[in-house]
Amino acid sequence: MISFATHLLKYISMIELSERLKAMEESATIAMSRKSRELKAEGKDVISLSLGEPDFFTPQFIKDAAVEAMNNNFTMYTPVPGYDDLREAISMKFSRDNGLNYTKDQIVVSTGAKQSIANVVLSLVDEGDEVIIPAPYWVSYLEIVKVAEGTPVVINAGIEKDFKITGKDLEAAITPKTKLMIFSTPCNPTGSVYTKEELRDLADVLVKYPNIVVISDEIYEHINFSGKHVSLAQFSDVYDQVVTVNGVSKAWAMTGWRLGYIGAPKVIADACNKAHHK
Repeated sequence: MISFATHLLKYISMIELSERLKAMEESATIAMSRKSRELKAEGKDVISLSLGEPDFFTPQFIKDAAVEAMNNNFTMYTPVPGYDDLREAISMKFSRDNGLNYTKDQIVVSTGAKQSIANVVLSLVDEGDEVIIPAPYWVSYLEIVKVAEGTPVVINAGIEKDFKITGKDLEAAITPKTKLMIFSTPCNPTGSVYTKEELRDLADVLVKYPNIVVISDEIYEHINFSGKHVSLAQFSDVYDQVVTVNGVSKAWAMTGWRLGYIGAPKVIADACNKAHHK
């Protein structure tokens, strides 16, 4: 008699996973985190530089507000792009902290900045579209582009350039197939921060290619020791080409809360809203 376990294993072996999933590589961040846990379990003294986990806890006033919200029964389905008052608060944050004018309808809230980025990529990228990614880069960028069947175009920027690309580097990578660029400032993983002048240099190139959209990942906005954070979307001539991504994971030590958001041209916000609720 065939045991249940044997039958189950036989059934599982017949399941064919999608080529899309099989093409995805394991996140280097997750692999590093797993290795650090294994070494710690062996008694080794390990400093893990893998997951972007703050070394403090979510502030008490935020936890108190969450408890109050639950006690007031804010536990049902939310509007797909987020509660109106939350999006209005994010709009105020963008204006106050970044000098960016995003209306409520230009903001979409998601389960973390990673989903925000994925929503944008899946809304814009078709098979064969090229996506420029300056390196070093956050490991998920590449895999998100691959899932969308886009073609990553990596621009290497070494330590001699403070791990940042220039407008000249960007223009050299642009082809008729270029659809998108993804970058972060402050940068994960290098910590490099683009200055206003350096962003202007990139904007001077982008303005010549109005069909190219840029995802500006600014989740590390407040982990910044070099001066005031500046956003690419501050430049009015490329404002309509930029999607600003942010969230609460890093600044407020809320990594497990899964709360990210975008400010974007309305046509892209609407597209992400559609991708989000399907």
